[in-house]
Amino acid sequence: MHLKKLPNYKDPAGPVLLVVMDGVGIAPPGPGNAVALAHTPTLDALCNSEFSTKLYAHGTHVGLPSDNEMGNSEVGHNTLGGGRIFDQGAKLVKNAIADNSIFTTDTWREVETRGQNGACIHLLGLLSDGNVHSDIAHLFALLNRCDEVGIEKVRVHTLLDGRDVAPRSALQYLDQLENYLAKINRGQTRDYCIASGGGRMTITMDRYQADWNMVEKGFAAH
Repeated sequence: MHLKKLPNYKDPAGPVLLVVMDGVGIAPPGPGNAVALAHTPTLDALCNSEFSTKLYAHGTHVGLPSDNEMGNSEVGHNTLGGGRIFDQGAKLVKNAIADNSIFTTDTWREVETRGQNGACIHLLGLLSDGNVHSDIAHLFALLNRCDEVGIEKVRVHTLLDGRDVAPRSALQYLDQLENYLAKINRGQTRDYCIASGGGRMTITMDRYQADWNMVEKGFAAH
């Protein structure tokens, strides 16, 4: 895909500086708005000039599943310079579930074949509905598919979130998952349950310190 240059566009004379201020957005002034509280004469002048405009950076405007989802660094990195809206990961998965194409891949077909032959299927991933890195509805769709095709044994390894969703909100997602598993297990020869846990900041998923020993301990637990 290639964007054609506008016929009346002329390259600017001299050097051009592109500054990406990750985390700086437009929001109402208040005690939590560091940009509004700071002394920013240059930024103020640029925003007030005729060469300034406002863009949405959340929801369907940047390829997320709905307008209830906020943008983040990954979303911004995928969108900057794109010239159009790119569907983000969560929306791509949602679409693939909706049209069942996710279940036609070689990888998933192998999962089904092994599960139908008695293997225990293990699902490991982030448990939340933040819709940037995960959506619990996707997990439910995979569990439902396993049940539909006759897979008797599934283990879920839950990684708690607390970043794309509220801190200390894990129990609401665990309760949803427990209720969903109970419905599948009720009255059938199904053995679906939570097998282990972890998280984004201390076990298994280490975003900042690259502490591979900690990551290894998480995978050993799973």
